[in-house]
Amino acid sequence: MQLHDVWFVLIAFLWTGYFFLEGFDFGIGVLTKLLARDRPEKRVLINTIGPVWDGNEVWLISAAGATFAAFPEWYATLFSGFYLPLLLILICLILRGVAFEYRVKRPEERWQRNWEHTIFWTSLLPAVLWGVIFGNIVHGVKIDAHKEYVGSLLDLLNPYAILGGLVTLTLFTFHGAVFASLKTVGDIRERARRMAAVLGPVAAVVAVGFLGWTQADKGDSTSLVAMIVAVVALVAALGANRLGREGWAFAFSGLTVVAAVTMLFLTLFPNVMPSTLNESWNLTVSNAASSPYTLKIMTWGAGFAAPLVMLYQGWTYWVFRKRIGTQHIAEAH
Repeated sequence: MQLHDVWFVLIAFLWTGYFFLEGFDFGIGVLTKLLARDRPEKRVLINTIGPVWDGNEVWLISAAGATFAAFPEWYATLFSGFYLPLLLILICLILRGVAFEYRVKRPEERWQRNWEHTIFWTSLLPAVLWGVIFGNIVHGVKIDAHKEYVGSLLDLLNPYAILGGLVTLTLFTFHGAVFASLKTVGDIRERARRMAAVLGPVAAVVAVGFLGWTQADKGDSTSLVAMIVAVVALVAALGANRLGREGWAFAFSGLTVVAAVTMLFLTLFPNVMPSTLNESWNLTVSNAASSPYTLKIMTWGAGFAAPLVMLYQGWTYWVFRKRIGTQHIAEAH
């Protein structure tokens, strides 16, 4: 295995970690409208991710930075061709962070309600757009001989990519409902379990359709194994949720996300962005990569920094592992 292959695997790992962690993060944001009945319950849901949401986004920054350094051609084509959806995601992430911090700065009903609306929409839109973006990456886009995207914004809104957006939205929301049941107590915990029981079958139907389409179009035996793992894990998550085993339900819902994203990268390799105009114009791990010397230096740096970041984030989750409920929410000023 050459260094550019290693860095493709590392970038796939970073994106998988991001979707695993930010997936339930986005799901909680969506559930502030679907699950919470009043402001204290919204505060409970937001507080379940309060200590970790910004750390989850480190995985996105790392994935984008690694792509820029290891595969500059991939980065340039991706961020220029997908400029508008990526810009919209960036705006959502900025507003979402501001909403978390500013929501409680003033006691007025309108002020807090507007920021809560912001949290909902800036969680829902990225959850959809990431599926659309990765659907297009896997399916292929219009790339010419100069490695430039020559399609339009409407070309990105094809049926396969839209189905991918529905998969990430439903799967992340289900993942968030399972996380909410794991992190809360009382009535909201029970309603989170019931919400997960409703969302799970919907996510399963959409995911099976999308992953089956992917397998039929570009899959092989290894991607088929990943698809089977994803489907079995989702069924197991529903079973564990039904039995009230929230820890196992969360582990299996997380495995569903991991296996589904892994399948996408397995079907993509050795390409990083296929061209629908001519297969010889595909961006691959070899023709889009940086020089071997650059990759070597990056490998030493990543080998030192990545374990430290993962240990720190794991410690953060351990410190804030306890459940919370409305009884833990202080009275508003």
